[in-house]
Amino acid sequence: MITMRAVGKAALCGAVVARGVYEGARRRRTSAAVWERTNHAGRTVHLHAGPAAAAGTALAVAAAAGLPPRVRAAGALTVAAAAACGAYDDFAGAGDPRRGFRAHLGALRRGEVTSGAVKLIGIGAAACAAGAVVKERPLDKALAAVVIAGSAHLVNLLDVRPGRAAGAVLALAAPGLARRGSAPLAAAPMGAAAALIADDLAERTMLGDTGAHALGAGLGLAVVVGNGRAGLALHAAALVGTALAMDARNHLCE
Repeated sequence: MITMRAVGKAALCGAVVARGVYEGARRRRTSAAVWERTNHAGRTVHLHAGPAAAAGTALAVAAAAGLPPRVRAAGALTVAAAAACGAYDDFAGAGDPRRGFRAHLGALRRGEVTSGAVKLIGIGAAACAAGAVVKERPLDKALAAVVIAGSAHLVNLLDVRPGRAAGAVLALAAPGLARRGSAPLAAAPMGAAAALIADDLAERTMLGDTGAHALGAGLGLAVVVGNGRAGLALHAAALVGTALAMDARNHLCE
């Protein structure tokens, strides 16, 4: 049985781990330039919030009380896989101006495998694996994969201004706290995001693809576990529609 104490522990675990990893990474001086990026305002920020958010979310999901071990294991591995794919794009794709499905899939059709394409395929595969573990019926498995991958993509799309992605995670995950069957899963990314949002808003750090995809995957997992087929279908449709609309807008702005 899931209790409010279990929900609080998940949030606390996500926050403590995320903050601990962040402070440890921030204080290291080796290869600092590799972790630095220029944000929208031209300020130099670092990417340490990304691994911190991923570690906090993954460990909080893995330790979430009241959930079946297979759900916790699948969830933690999915968050870790989303973070790893995001990290690959953060570093291997640094400097690549191409954004969105259209750009990366277009490059793939021309025979060019971009870091963004690797990320899309990797996160999609991880989401399919998680959906296969968490849900029983084929249609539900497919919808679950769309929701998890779509949530990861959505949070990443929002990571264009300080605090926007972390704030969105806090807002979007909050309703999940009322769902007893998945509340600790919603609390996990919330705790990690809450621990990092102040530094994000202050433009000292940014989530990058690593953190945004990890938080989004954790958020998607909570949605999947907390909803039946109708809820999954509604979330999947909303995520796909939003992704297509934002991709089209980005393409027009190029």
